Amino acid sequence: MNSQRRNLLTGALAAVGLAAAELPFASLARAAGVPQPLAPIRQIRAGELDVGYYEAGPADGKPVLLLHGWPYDIHSYAEVAPLLAAQGYRVIVPHLRGHGSTRFLSDAAFRNGQQAAVALDIIALMDALKIPTAILAGYDWGARTANIIAALWPERCKAMVSVNGYLINNRERNKLPLSPKAEHGWWYQFYFATERGQAGYQANRREFAHLIWKANSPQWNFDQATFDRSAASFDNPDYIAIVIHNYRWRLSVADGDPKYDALERQLAAGPAIAAPTITLDGDSDGVAPATDGKAYAARFTGKRTHRVIKGVGHNLPQEAPQAFAQAVIDVDAY
Repeated sequence: MNSQRRNLLTGALAAVGLAAAELPFASLARAAGVPQPLAPIRQIRAGELDVGYYEAGPADGKPVLLLHGWPYDIHSYAEVAPLLAAQGYRVIVPHLRGHGSTRFLSDAAFRNGQQAAVALDIIALMDALKIPTAILAGYDWGARTANIIAALWPERCKAMVSVNGYLINNRERNKLPLSPKAEHGWWYQFYFATERGQAGYQANRREFAHLIWKANSPQWNFDQATFDRSAASFDNPDYIAIVIHNYRWRLSVADGDPKYDALERQLAAGPAIAAPTITLDGDSDGVAPATDGKAYAARFTGKRTHRVIKGVGHNLPQEAPQAFAQAVIDVDAY
């Protein structure tokens, strides 16, 4: 990888972007202040799902999977995707189960949001797209999914970018109380554990997401059009069921699927990640305060560096697309 590519975002692009003739339409529209949706959205059957995903870049490029979190969607990568595509990467941005145009193939399928199920969705997607290995990058649910794949299926993960570090869940550890300040940040998990919470979320999903966006990223001045672009993904008929189950499962107030029990036991043990990794924190994250990355350093046995991005909250790729894209490019060279 030449120095020009490695310094994609520290040279001319950081100041003025690519030449207009080279920029995808969505990036031009964003430069003009109009948040365009990622399009077209493709569909492919993968595992239990018909997965909706956006793809950019050359078909023979090095694959990069960009994985979104909650309560967000693929548009967290609306600016990251064209930056990476312009550098020759094949960029895949899937709607996670319960989001956007992703649908279950069976009406009878368990609407399961546990971590192993979400990770296996991405393995199935890679299989369906005939991608043997890829760079995995994500935040929130997406970072956890990347962590799981890197830990349990290391041959599928060439390198990884993970916001907030090591996020694999251990349900027994999750039963332990945290400080009042930390518990306050996770208030919605307790709300979702109640029937009132589920009914409230069903009735107010957009208002709820808007509240979380503001709380998670207090310095991010997103506009209504940007929020509405992502909020359309929350109209998926399985959205509420998947989100509620995900958080109830984490708190051990809902059961998972027994077919994942063996995988969950492996994950509860805190498996190490050998893939080259860059971990990122936003120093204005309202739910996961930035750290120096040392607390989970032992979980990474390969080369890893940690970066703190100034003025950025929880939705790091959308708030700081250049820094996120640069991390993907840099970790590819590790």
